[in-house]
Amino acid sequence: MVSAEAARNVVGIIGNVISFGLFLSPCPTFYRIIKNKSVEEFHVYPYLATVLNCVFWIIYGLPFVRPDSILVVTINGVGLVMELIYICIFFFYAPNKGRKKVVYCLCGEVVFIAVVSLVFLLVFHDHKRRILAFGIICDVFNIIMYSSPLIIMKKVITTKSVEYMPFYLSLATFLNGCVWTAYALIKLDVFILISNGLGALPGAAQLILYGCYFRSTPTPPRDEKVDDPKASQIQLSVSNGPDRV
Repeated sequence: MVSAEAARNVVGIIGNVISFGLFLSPCPTFYRIIKNKSVEEFHVYPYLATVLNCVFWIIYGLPFVRPDSILVVTINGVGLVMELIYICIFFFYAPNKGRKKVVYCLCGEVVFIAVVSLVFLLVFHDHKRRILAFGIICDVFNIIMYSSPLIIMKKVITTKSVEYMPFYLSLATFLNGCVWTAYALIKLDVFILISNGLGALPGAAQLILYGCYFRSTPTPPRDEKVDDPKASQIQLSVSNGPDRV
C-alpha cells in the first residue's frame, strides 16, 4: 500500500508539472507582443502579482519556515524566473509610461518583501508561528493571482469575445487549483488548501465563460494588424485592473 507521504510526493510532482504549464500559458501572449512590437491592451499587473506570490511561497517552503516542502520551493522558483522574463519583455515593448509603472511596482515589491520577511522572521521564532504568518500572506497573493483574470469577465460578457481570456490559461488555472488542493489534503496543509481550493473556482468560471462565448469571438483577418485603431474597437480593453494574458 502506498504511504501518504509517497502519494503526496506523486501528487506534488504532478502539481509541479501543471503549475509549470500555468506559468507557460502566457507565452502566446508574449509571442504576440514581440511579433507586433506592442503590449496592446495587455497589462503587467498579473505578472507583478505573481512575482509576489512566487517569492512568498518560496520563503514559505524553506526549512526555516516549513520543512519538507521542497516541491513548493522548486515550482515557485521556476515560476519566479519565468514571470521576471515576461516582465522584461513587457518592459521592452511598453511605452514610457508603462515602463515607469513596471519599475515603480518592482521597486515597491522588493521593499515590501524585504520588510515583511524581516519582520516575520525577527518576531516569530518558531515554525508554527512562521507557518501561520507566511501562510496567510501566501494565501492572499495566491488568491489574487488566481482571481486576476476575472477582472475581464464583464468585458467578455459585454463584447461576447474571449480574445483576451485564452483557453489554456483558464484550463491550467483550474487543474492547478484541483491538484494542489489534493496535495494539501493528503498531508493537511491548511494554507495550500485554502488558496488552491478557492483558486479552482475562478478557473472553473473562466472555462464556463469561455465555452459560452468562444463561437461569438470575432476573428480578425490575418493581414489585419492588432494595433490598428479600427481593429482595437472590437478588442477587450481593461483600463483598470489586471488581465493575466
